[in-house]
Amino acid sequence: MSNGPGTAGNVIAAICSLIVPGLGQLVQGRILWAITWLLLAAIAGGITWLITVGLAPFGWFLISLFSCIHAAVYRPGG
Repeated sequence: MSNGPGTAGNVIAAICSLIVPGLGQLVQGRILWAITWLLLAAIAGGITWLITVGLAPFGWFLISLFSCIHAAVYRPGG
């Protein structure tokens, strides 16, 4: 069984990361990356919430997209 971009495990991880940044990395067993993505999302969400006065905190969603891509292209050992 190969693990890499496009495998079922990575697709599931990518979907998880789209919902909660870092959750897909946690599913893949990459705890430090999971914590990093979650913290980045919280910071980005907070900053964009302050800038837009609570109207469009899009920072969380933007980091979710990057976290999703990061989980999708993961290749163990590479």
